[in-house]
Amino acid sequence: MVGHRPQALLESLRDGVTTIFDHHASYAEIPGSLFAIKDVTTECGIRANLCYEVSDRDGQEKCDQAIKENADFARWAAKQDTGMIAAMFGGHATFTLSDATMDKMAEANDGLTGFHIHVCEGMNDVYDSLDNQCGIRPVERLLNHGLLGNRTMLGHCIHITPAEMDIVLEQGTSIVNNPGSNMNNAVGCAPVLEFMRRGIPVCMGTDAYTHDMLESLKTFILVQRHNAAKPNVAWGEDFQMLFRNNAAMASRYFKRDLGVLRPGAAADIAIFDYHPFTPFSAENIDGHILFGFEGRQCRTTIVNGKVLYRDREFTQLDEERANAYMLEQSKALWGDLNGREY
Repeated sequence: MVGHRPQALLESLRDGVTTIFDHHASYAEIPGSLFAIKDVTTECGIRANLCYEVSDRDGQEKCDQAIKENADFARWAAKQDTGMIAAMFGGHATFTLSDATMDKMAEANDGLTGFHIHVCEGMNDVYDSLDNQCGIRPVERLLNHGLLGNRTMLGHCIHITPAEMDIVLEQGTSIVNNPGSNMNNAVGCAPVLEFMRRGIPVCMGTDAYTHDMLESLKTFILVQRHNAAKPNVAWGEDFQMLFRNNAAMASRYFKRDLGVLRPGAAADIAIFDYHPFTPFSAENIDGHILFGFEGRQCRTTIVNGKVLYRDREFTQLDEERANAYMLEQSKALWGDLNGREY
């Protein structure tokens, strides 16, 4: 859940991340974009679930291209059995999706996969739905257009109501919380503790704010305790989201057991340098992880049995060459955007 550029993938592997769920948008280059990202993730060796962000905000032609790109990639991915590539059907926030576009998304998907949509991240999503959809709120809109279900993942859900929570729970839909991104955008604190009290499956994400999932682990507990004005909440939920719910969602999509070490499971392993100065055991490992671990302490990352990062060196990729390429491309992009060379 962190990004798609070569440098972003390298940073993810450096922090012990083995699997990403990416919600991509590149409205200057839509056709074939997911396949291009797939090629990069395959080259890097990381496991990836990809989708394109459908939106009405760039016109009908690009909206239709985005829908087709999702459908084409989902059909291709459904035929794969590597356990390394999967697809969802992406949609931007509901305030940029008309009813007609939602219907086109459902028709093009045709039951192939679930949807990956940002919902109620800001109040503008709520206001747009209430003002322009006859008082219907965003989650109910998604239900009415057949975009929910147990394969759908809703990002954020900061401003949803108890009635909308009931819909999400009944549909078996997952929510992904992105605490660092939400704080950075000043959009509010998602009621994750209430989600989990109701039994809604909630996962931990980043919305590309960081490559380090342990940073999200630390940020989540801080913002939840600050929001609740209680210093003794969110501990269990924090670890449940990152280490159990994330693994369960990824296992469902990649049809492999992930996040566990046992015969038949995908061999995904991250090895960290950590030297405890207090007792360290199964009884207190969560405290050591929360207060002592950081992504940059990862020294080796193994994905699907392949050692991709060993003793802080990439085994299959030239990092210096990748970084030089990214610098060249970013300069060209900034030049195009600003009408001058960099």
